[in-house]
Amino acid sequence: MAILGSKGSGKRALLDVISRRADGSTRGQVLLNGSPLTKALFQQRCGYVTQSCTFIPGLTVAQTLHYTPTILSGYLKSSKVRQVLADLALSQVAHKRVEYLNISEARRLAIGVQLVRDPVMLLLDEPTQGLDPLSAYLLISILSNTAKKTGCGILLSLEKPRSDVFPFLDRALFLCLGGVVYSGGTRAMLEYFHSIGFPCPQLENPLMYYLCLSTVDRRSRDRFLESSQQIEALVERFSRETIVSDGPLNNMGSGKVPLAYGKPGELKVWVMLYLKLLASTFSCGLTGLKSLFMRLILLPLTMSLMWLFYNNVGDDAHGFFSKNGLILNIIGLSYGCGILVTITLYPIWRKRFAQDIPEGLYSGATLLIAYNSVSIPFSIISSIIASCVIYPILLDPKFPNGVVFAYLLVALWSSFVLAEQLCIAFLLVVKVPFNVAITATYILVISMALASGTVRSFKGLQPWLQDNTKGTHTRYASSLLHSIAFQTRKMNCTPTASVICPKPADFLHERLGLADPDETIDIAASCAFAIGLAAFNMLLYLFPMPKCVKQKLKD
Repeated sequence: MAILGSKGSGKRALLDVISRRADGSTRGQVLLNGSPLTKALFQQRCGYVTQSCTFIPGLTVAQTLHYTPTILSGYLKSSKVRQVLADLALSQVAHKRVEYLNISEARRLAIGVQLVRDPVMLLLDEPTQGLDPLSAYLLISILSNTAKKTGCGILLSLEKPRSDVFPFLDRALFLCLGGVVYSGGTRAMLEYFHSIGFPCPQLENPLMYYLCLSTVDRRSRDRFLESSQQIEALVERFSRETIVSDGPLNNMGSGKVPLAYGKPGELKVWVMLYLKLLASTFSCGLTGLKSLFMRLILLPLTMSLMWLFYNNVGDDAHGFFSKNGLILNIIGLSYGCGILVTITLYPIWRKRFAQDIPEGLYSGATLLIAYNSVSIPFSIISSIIASCVIYPILLDPKFPNGVVFAYLLVALWSSFVLAEQLCIAFLLVVKVPFNVAITATYILVISMALASGTVRSFKGLQPWLQDNTKGTHTRYASSLLHSIAFQTRKMNCTPTASVICPKPADFLHERLGLADPDETIDIAASCAFAIGLAAFNMLLYLFPMPKCVKQKLKD
């Protein structure tokens, strides 16, 4: 069935009402095979393909379909994917990555994602928009064959229907400013309009002809009034007519029980998201290489730059302040890498999540658990490599100490994860990743300036500022790094008239306000900030998105 009308006629609004996505209050009810169509029932048994559909780069067409959450698994899932690929003429591009698909293939893939779930009703919002005539004809013919083969009722909106589409349609609905000009079978359509004095001329596209008849003419005031009155008369005339019903939209689908009926469990959805994340990360292409570089190499690479500036730092007073600057750079670079990795890799998942929310497939907490299940192990490996790079500069490599190395690892990893989770929190409500990076950087720079003891000592801060720094991650990560840099390394310094050998306890007391920091508290607090913010994000993503945020992400 095709919903026809010009812009502003109410095509998308009607689809949103049927799919229970319409904002604001609605009246009346929508029935599916005689039963009230609730939002939960629509999510379980129907599908909706919008104009804008985002796919995860790095995945192939077959992987995108296979990782769609359904209750099917194993052989049944693989068979269903192969069937959908064949029905949508996508078998030849099954192993092609989604970022290289043309618009026609991408549109068919978006339909395939819904067909894998085996819906009884599929809604499509202008699926032929932007397609060339041949691709549009191919798409409509595929949809017609799918409806006949699977028993899936298909309801699609069209703004500029071509004549070659007419034979594939069973019904047509003409809308104008929310009013129904005609709704019924395409065969009865010609007879109805002929009976009321509007026969379709020969060699004319009947869909386009009656669409123009149902459109307000805005070229002049007189034409606007005349066409408006004519359309009002048509709407009023149709409301009095008794059109012979063609039966259900799809006879085969009226009693159809979908193979993939029901909603998959949260654990199964998490597994699908986790496998999709892994497949995208390890894909053999530019996307996969970028992801691996950002997750594994970026942090060690930035830490290796410290060798250019701090390789020959001594143990005199000048060396003490140089190491103090090194600690500032370590924390700042860890924060910066966390921000850069997140704003590069996470927005595409955020966008896909915003599109999947109306489907009700998974919650934001499920997405974050899957994302962190991939991100955190990578961040640990990256932090271990970075710690190996920075250890010889910050500490004495002649006296390796596993405990001290663990302290360094905790400081790097917690700083990276904290910045990552901070960006994830902002990305829930801010659309532009660059704005998120600026906001997170601003917050962390203030934290480093006040709480790290590197930019200025604690002695120079007001008492209330000193107390407030206890609520920042930077204070504990910096205290941990200061402790292992100045208390665990033996000082090879002989005081002379020109060389001053500072005492580590005095230096730490001046910079941090503590002569003997407690490493246990620093480790616990550093990890608590990172893990606590990750847990807070899961709770944050459970709350419904504000309408303004939904609209931003949708656009």
